[in-house]
Amino acid sequence: MNRIAVTLLALALLVAGAGLGLAQESHPAVDVTALAKKTQNPVGDVISLPFQFNFNNGGGLGDQTFFNLNFQPVAPARLTPKWSLIVRAIVPFNSVPGGTPGERIKGVGDIQAQLYVTPTRPGKLIWGVGPVFSFPTATNAAFETGSWAAGPGVVALTMTGPWVIGGLMNQFWNYSDHGGDPEVNLFVFQPFVNYNFGKGWALSFAPLLTANWDAADGQEWTVPLGLGITRTTMFNKRPMNLALQYYANVERPDGAASNQLRIVFAPLYPK
Repeated sequence: MNRIAVTLLALALLVAGAGLGLAQESHPAVDVTALAKKTQNPVGDVISLPFQFNFNNGGGLGDQTFFNLNFQPVAPARLTPKWSLIVRAIVPFNSVPGGTPGERIKGVGDIQAQLYVTPTRPGKLIWGVGPVFSFPTATNAAFETGSWAAGPGVVALTMTGPWVIGGLMNQFWNYSDHGGDPEVNLFVFQPFVNYNFGKGWALSFAPLLTANWDAADGQEWTVPLGLGITRTTMFNKRPMNLALQYYANVERPDGAASNQLRIVFAPLYPK
């Protein structure tokens, strides 16, 4: 593992360690429905440590599976009485089929960091804006881009009754590269619609739409559609969020998977 990957993974583990330290504190009774809505807000004031397990198959993969585990720590910090900073990271671990039966190619991919400045006390429209970064931290040549990339990120949402509706949008442009093709020129848009039934249960629509602007014509977009169910609950006095989601890629590059099953496990540390 290269030095950059070790450094960023250490930062992620520090966030995890801070959360685990909070776990030793006693907590009053938690309103799991209110907490569920907070976790559906990408710029909410909740420390969370999501582990997102993605199983991709079908399409160009046939009956083989591309497995992706994303560790996605989120930590809020108060900048001033009026403004907060939300730090989000994505640390991907990938396992893809190799060239021979039973062979798997494994490794960490490029790590992303997202920084959003948001009002500490937002109005009806909740929003956040800031820079996003992608670092060339891949530990296997199969996942390597060699690209340092950055760009703008924006989040906007509203909460009305049981509904949490909004979207998150990022654009990564390559500004330095030492690995040749492929380079990072990536657009990411995640609309989300959540309906909360109560007792921590929610129906969730949160597909991750991506566009690789450097791909050949007709190969740029990946567009999944699907639904999921989430549950915010207590386990051993610790709030956590669980999710099961399924998506089908109605638009995808040749060779990409057509189906995705996603399982999420996220310990929560409300402030």
